[in-house]
Amino acid sequence: MTNEILIIDDNSDIRKLISGILQDQGFRVREAANFDQAIEEFKKKIPDVAVIDVKLDKGDNDGVELLTYLKKLDSDVPAIMISGHANVQMAVDSLKLGAFEFMQKPFSSERLINFVNRAVENITLKKEKTVLESKLFHSYDIIGTSQAIEKTKDLVDKLSNTESRVFIVGPAGSGKELVARQIHKKSLRSKEPFVIVNGALLDPEKYELELFGSENSDGIINYGFFEKAKNGTLLIDEVSEIPLKTQAKILRVLIDQKFKRVNGSKEINVNVRIISTSSKTIREEVDKGNFREDLYHRLNVMAVFLPPLKDRTEDIPALVNYFSKKISELNGTTETKIDANLNLLYKYHWPGNVRELRNLVERISILSNNENNENINSLVQDALSQKSLKSEADLYTNVLTYPLKEAREKFEKDYLTSQLKKHKGNISKTAEFVGMERSALHRKLKTLGIKGVN
Repeated sequence: MTNEILIIDDNSDIRKLISGILQDQGFRVREAANFDQAIEEFKKKIPDVAVIDVKLDKGDNDGVELLTYLKKLDSDVPAIMISGHANVQMAVDSLKLGAFEFMQKPFSSERLINFVNRAVENITLKKEKTVLESKLFHSYDIIGTSQAIEKTKDLVDKLSNTESRVFIVGPAGSGKELVARQIHKKSLRSKEPFVIVNGALLDPEKYELELFGSENSDGIINYGFFEKAKNGTLLIDEVSEIPLKTQAKILRVLIDQKFKRVNGSKEINVNVRIISTSSKTIREEVDKGNFREDLYHRLNVMAVFLPPLKDRTEDIPALVNYFSKKISELNGTTETKIDANLNLLYKYHWPGNVRELRNLVERISILSNNENNENINSLVQDALSQKSLKSEADLYTNVLTYPLKEAREKFEKDYLTSQLKKHKGNISKTAEFVGMERSALHRKLKTLGIKGVN
């Protein structure tokens, strides 16, 4: 599909010149001669790219006002600002308001074409990213009926109606980012940016540049994560990995609600909701001196804990079915029917948690094209058996160190705990499956000290 460019300039010769250049490049072009015409064109249809003259017919900077109007309609649309009486401050102000580029008249056709091509590439990538993310992650839900997940869902609903800072703790792959996205998606900030900064992946030498941005001597501004998330939500993933020196500066931002860019002199006001995550026990990191206690209390206004998948195995059937359906929609293939009652799904410890389960379902979906149910189950068994080999070998080595009676008790306890989880704590169904009378199973559970299943 050909991209559409809207040219807004009160000089008909300039409009004609730009139109001719862009039409020769294969673009569809619309024109507007003044501020009001531009508004009408926006109302008809938002263009893929707008080329806007800074000075139109309503004042010295009405083109900048038009830029602000366009960004409120659609913040993703690239706008190239042009002016015959430009100065550095005008360029800086336009870029701060969201302009994609700024050009001073007269400009070469090569420069115009280069900027427009880059703008088109930018908006195309954003659209593709939005479509892909809606299929992959943004559209994912929090799945499960376990007590822990029901509590999480309830917390998400409550937190979405507040501006409180949130601290999400859980092992890697348990769904911390998904919970953060759900809170943002349901909040009043949902139409504003959701920006992620991973404390574990940032360059240690550039923490402050990445978070707060910088100002160069030539007037160019590099925006940091706090400004990129303006009016939206900033997710600080693995916040415990950020060095103490930078932690102190983040604390100051949270207290003062403002900061200065690196090499900057002007204070920037902050209007961002902070959600933090950690796969470490943050209280332990505080006690070790690795994390500031005052920052921890600022961030941990509301806490959400996500348990590992091995502690909520009753959610496995729902997760398997959900991921099978989602992956088939994404790939345009027939949904793979995986037997969610396979014993190994409940015996396996899932070190990668929900993310690992999703990856397993995707792998089986790819390998099981045109396979029958029996073969699909074999693929699952083979995949998990390979993963379990080392852990089972370690377990076997440990069992050999026990006397026979203790080894038998350990096996029985692990086996019955696994079966109870598989049958969602239902004693009658568990007893039927393992071949015991219900009363006998009750006595055995009491003897082994198995009081319940989470």
